[in-house]
Amino acid sequence: MPQHLQKDLERLKKMVLDIGTMVEESLSNAIIALNKRDKTLAESIIDGDSEIDQREVVIEQECLKILALHQPVAKDLRFVVAILKLNNDLERVGDLAVNIAQRSTTLSSNAPVPIPSDIKLMADKAIVMVKQSFDSLIDTDTHLAETVCAADDEVDALQQRLYSQLQAEIKKAPQNVEQYVQLLSVVRYLERIADQATNIAEDVIYLVEGEVVRHRGN
Repeated sequence: MPQHLQKDLERLKKMVLDIGTMVEESLSNAIIALNKRDKTLAESIIDGDSEIDQREVVIEQECLKILALHQPVAKDLRFVVAILKLNNDLERVGDLAVNIAQRSTTLSSNAPVPIPSDIKLMADKAIVMVKQSFDSLIDTDTHLAETVCAADDEVDALQQRLYSQLQAEIKKAPQNVEQYVQLLSVVRYLERIADQATNIAEDVIYLVEGEVVRHRGN
């Protein structure tokens, strides 16, 4: 590998590490804000999203610069393409964390309702999936990436169970319908976060093995 290309790829990996850490922190704090009805923390997540957006643009520009200047091939090319896609997925996770924080601010302004324990379980699984998908990229670990893909089914099952639970709560306490609708939105956002983590894991498998697995189940 030419020295200049290697240097640019290392810098690109560092940039992705930074945005990944920021997204993980934003997501974890969004769940804390939800559970603790912490409006101040939720608002800080919303305010901090612009920094993630800016970094996503810079990483995209860096990827395009590497493609134009170095014209990488084989695994180096797949790495840059995978980073381009992962960069978008991470930014989307950041947006979904903001969506959860926004739901938290609404919930904190209304009469409190019990948050089903399965929401915390679902959130914990989604956070682990994001972290593992990110780690699988940094370590080019396809086994870890496959673990993330397998975990998506567990999150989908929790989503269906929570939809049923929350719909039942609405029927029992229609006066709290607004709060339960907010929680239904949180469940939907968590499922989407798991999907984004799965996308990242699938891109890691593509990076290492050169195989597109997104539609392999079909």
